[in-house]
Amino acid sequence: MRSELQLESEIDSEALLNQFNRLVQELLRGTMNRNTFRPWEIQILLDIETCQLKDGQKRETMRRYQRAVQRQMEKGVAKPMKLSEYLEANRLKRLPMD
Repeated sequence: MRSELQLESEIDSEALLNQFNRLVQELLRGTMNRNTFRPWEIQILLDIETCQLKDGQKRETMRRYQRAVQRQMEKGVAKPMKLSEYLEANRLKRLPMD
């Protein structure tokens, strides 16, 4: 009998990306019409909550984050990065080079 984690790891990246996009769209609309989530979705939701984005920039930041995840997954990354990872990478890009 396979564990739930093993089954999740077998989902192809296209299906995973579709699920990620659905999650982000639900967040952008402000409506969650479901009450069950995969473990990786819960991790992403909790991470988004801890990032505490300002209301004025939340929507655009989430769209840019979604596009960045799409680009990464098209390159073969196995799972979506967290919003905190995306924000940190952007912060590091903006730092002046010595």
